[in-house]
Amino acid sequence: MAMEKDRGTAPLAPPAWRPPPRQPGLRYAGILALGAWGIAGAGLLGYLIKGFDGAYFARYAPKLLDGLIVTLELVSISILLGAILAFPIALARISRHAVLWAPAFGYIYLFRGTPLLAQTFLVYYGAGQFRAELVDLGLWWFFREAFNCALLTFTLNTSAYQAEILRGAIQSVPRGQWEGARALGLHDGVTFFKIILPQAFIIALRPLGNEIILMIKGSAVASVITVFDLMGQTRLAFSRSFEFQVYIWAAVIYLSIVETLRRVWERLERWLTRHMRPRA
Repeated sequence: MAMEKDRGTAPLAPPAWRPPPRQPGLRYAGILALGAWGIAGAGLLGYLIKGFDGAYFARYAPKLLDGLIVTLELVSISILLGAILAFPIALARISRHAVLWAPAFGYIYLFRGTPLLAQTFLVYYGAGQFRAELVDLGLWWFFREAFNCALLTFTLNTSAYQAEILRGAIQSVPRGQWEGARALGLHDGVTFFKIILPQAFIIALRPLGNEIILMIKGSAVASVITVFDLMGQTRLAFSRSFEFQVYIWAAVIYLSIVETLRRVWERLERWLTRHMRPRA
């Protein structure tokens, strides 16, 4: 009886794994979409080859290169300054004191909830409304330059996004890390900077890469306030020649920058997380 009882209560074997059913409709749709993209790419390449003008390229390619340098300067400086601002904002955002987290929340909410174009217009055109005051304060030299206005706007915008990314990464670190550090007698400051923050940076690495890519593409907004970045030089070249190819060249340059950054960022992430991969 005991044997029968044990046999009757024995756990059932888990069901055998079965592959998900095939969906040929989705497969064919993917093949058709891939074929459509291939045809579009071939047509675009044929258009570029057929309408290529060597003299036009020699005339405007150096200007596009100058615009590319301005774009890289604008994005790199704003990302760096935004990262410096983002750290204290993120710390204030996770604070328990309303005096700290309330202004940080309002700052992030404002710059994440409004378009970058509107922010750029407010800084560039709004500064002119207070020219006398800015002259008295000795700041007009900064706001009279379109590049500086774009740089300030991009810095404030990206600092809000980076602060929110860093805030989420810090709060994503398991609570047990704090408890384990306290059990070892470590001070909270040492725990945060030596244990929590390094893990948070690894968690935030990929979102930060996405933010840099978005800033590169969003930097084209600067062209509307007479900053001759890559898009600004492209618009200038088109206005003088009405040659549509120049926009395709600019798109290829933007795509090359993004793809290069994506690959570099992926290698950086793999190098920083090499200790987390299982060893063979």
